[in-house]
Amino acid sequence: MTTTSPTDTIVIADRYTAVWNEPDAAARRVAVAELWTADGVEYVEGSRFTGPDELDRRVAHAYSEFVGSGKYLATHADDVRRHGDIVTCTIQLVDPTTHEIAWAARVFLVLDADGRIREDYQLTVRPLPAV
Repeated sequence: MTTTSPTDTIVIADRYTAVWNEPDAAARRVAVAELWTADGVEYVEGSRFTGPDELDRRVAHAYSEFVGSGKYLATHADDVRRHGDIVTCTIQLVDPTTHEIAWAARVFLVLDADGRIREDYQLTVRPLPAV
């Protein structure tokens, strides 16, 4: 089990959120490689993304569709918690103009001994509104 301070736990959530907002493809790819283990996996909406290439494509697609379009900014709520090697928080897509939350998911990050993500579960708790 990794021992970290509450500040370290918030830094993990901040770094996780920042990767979804990163506009530079090269910097985003580096951030993905630094956040997740080489065999790291994300589960979201019935899909599984494994390894740095799939995770990079997943994050790049989400960035392009939601953040890069200017529609939203990815943030996390003030609910970051840690129990052993699991960090939880709520990640949100927020309208940058109105600051209204358009989408939210409860995130569970299972970390390795170095604090990198081995498993990432995003469970939607507030779907995007129908267009």
